[in-house]
Amino acid sequence: MRRRHGVLLTTALLAQLAAGPFPATATAPGAPEPTAQCGVVRSGGTPLGDAEVTLYQAGDGGHARPRVLARARSTEDGRFTLDYRRPDDPRAVLYVLADLPGAGRTAAATTDGTTTDGADLNGPHDPHGPVTLAAVLGGAAAPPELVVNERTTVAVAYALSRFTGPAGVSGTHPGLQNAAAIAHNLADTGTGDIAATLATPPNGHLTSTMAEFNTLANLLAACVTGDACDRLFDLARRPGHDRPQDTLRAAVDIAHDPGHNAAELFDLARTSPSYLPALSDAPAAWTVALRYDGNGHEIDGPGNIAFDADGNAWVTNNYRYDADPTVPVCGGRALLKITPTGQDAPGAPYRGGGLYGAGFGITVDTTGTAWAGNFGFQGDGCPIDPTPLERSLSRFAADGTPLSPPEGLQEGGIAQPQGMASDRTGTVWTANCGGTGVTRIPDGDATRAREIPLPGLRKPFGAAVDPADRLWVTGNGNDSVQLLDPDGTPRRTVTGGGLRRPLAVATDSRGNAWVGNSGILPVPCAGSTADDLAAAATSATDDPATRPGASVTLIHSDGTPDPAPFTNGGLFLPWGIAVDGDDTVWVANFGGHRVARLCGTDLTACPPGHRTGQPISPPDTGYPSDGLDRNTGLRIDPSGNVWLANNWRTVPLRTNPGGHELVLLIGAAAPVPSPLL
Repeated sequence: MRRRHGVLLTTALLAQLAAGPFPATATAPGAPEPTAQCGVVRSGGTPLGDAEVTLYQAGDGGHARPRVLARARSTEDGRFTLDYRRPDDPRAVLYVLADLPGAGRTAAATTDGTTTDGADLNGPHDPHGPVTLAAVLGGAAAPPELVVNERTTVAVAYALSRFTGPAGVSGTHPGLQNAAAIAHNLADTGTGDIAATLATPPNGHLTSTMAEFNTLANLLAACVTGDACDRLFDLARRPGHDRPQDTLRAAVDIAHDPGHNAAELFDLARTSPSYLPALSDAPAAWTVALRYDGNGHEIDGPGNIAFDADGNAWVTNNYRYDADPTVPVCGGRALLKITPTGQDAPGAPYRGGGLYGAGFGITVDTTGTAWAGNFGFQGDGCPIDPTPLERSLSRFAADGTPLSPPEGLQEGGIAQPQGMASDRTGTVWTANCGGTGVTRIPDGDATRAREIPLPGLRKPFGAAVDPADRLWVTGNGNDSVQLLDPDGTPRRTVTGGGLRRPLAVATDSRGNAWVGNSGILPVPCAGSTADDLAAAATSATDDPATRPGASVTLIHSDGTPDPAPFTNGGLFLPWGIAVDGDDTVWVANFGGHRVARLCGTDLTACPPGHRTGQPISPPDTGYPSDGLDRNTGLRIDPSGNVWLANNWRTVPLRTNPGGHELVLLIGAAAPVPSPLL
């Protein structure tokens, strides 16, 4: 998926507000029955009367125009009723915009696609300024009364931030539908309050996200009921983009560039403390980090993530779950499948197929089959000998049925498998961290698996395929990267460019490879142990001298590395790495509680004046969150959410060092199609 140019959400949507009333028609046989949706528009506890409320069906396609379904005007007590017919498509996403008097107008689209003239968005407006509030109706059961307020607006702005364009809100399945559903994890459209997912553990008062979300709502309230609209729009304006003209678009712009003017926006939000609890200090960035823990007693040491065609997250689990870090745990025997909204998929977690202590290796192939690498992770004190259990792969059907035998798939020289990747032909690859090469499984046929020795590679770890189906593999043990042709022929060994204890690798749309250099982390295979990894990780502090070499290396598609690595953006023990749909680069860190974001090779997706590798996230802190622990896997889903695996606790105990959550940065990245091939 390529970049969506510009955020023209409200300009286009307001263009439809002048559409005339629907003609009266008889109900066709089999047509949906008329539906009445009641609702109320509020700012905090204050009803907002005389708001023009419009119900839309989001466009089905990247540039499709949304369709007006109903319109009403709120009464003095803020209430309204929308009479409409539910679309035939059960996947249709419906949302409401409430536009207060004084909001500007552009040329307005009618229901038949023609336009009528309206006032210029830049024209005069009342002291409240152009105010547009929003709420998602589709994606969850409609409440008896729909509340539209600043909280529901922030939920829409973040969850749907990547589905905007000249025609309005539009997108394809499953990204748009999943994004609409996730909006209900942030705000409760039946009450206007914080949604249960955000309000309760592992979120709630355990992290600062709930307070941050309320502060963002207060920021919009400063415009809705105050006189701060011009200040809000000036601060929210992204470099190189048009100034937002209403509250919804301002919130979308903040979601796209959360580190821009963060402190100034916080100061403005404090002028309208309508929603509590709120932040007491300015954040480094306005990223909204939401934690998932599945059923609450299954995630322990999540290693890496892969998405299927529906946007479900398949997750490896290092350890058997136990909430007590002092209790010795053996290797995880459960493969997780988490829905986009954070629940277990039907029948999940899945067991069998030789699964034991899976690590960083997981992929979903062209058929929707999930593969996991059995590394043999376990805590100190587990009585099981992991040696016979760390030399196999496990394979599962889309419904969780194990397709590998009880001892796992052992063909092709599997040895402590870590990074995995699959290509468009169905070929599956795995890096053998405990060996000297990779295993290639053509067409996913394990009987044809073969080992490809790579003498120039020690501790093969990260693996990624590029658009030409070539494989890139990192060598954590000798600061190198190996490039292989699709048939497995070794093409080039890459050294230099700042490669130092490299871990994950990702490729962009131009065939370039991006490598996360941990600098000091030895992966626990081929002679190194988990104790070595823990010692290196705990030695890193805020002093850069304690984590030398923490960086990202760009290797061009011809195998030539950039002479110098990239070192800013909040990099702190880089591990997982991914490239989003705009070719910008995201990096997880095994320390520092932060995510880094770097400008990629497509400079049009970066702030003006940025160069390739220059940080987009704040240089000193990255995008920090107290919801993050020690992160390994990082992936981007079809809705533009950045998923991270809280693999280890900040202070790990060797008996059970595992973390217990997945963390999503909501709507932070350009969406990526799934599965990642």
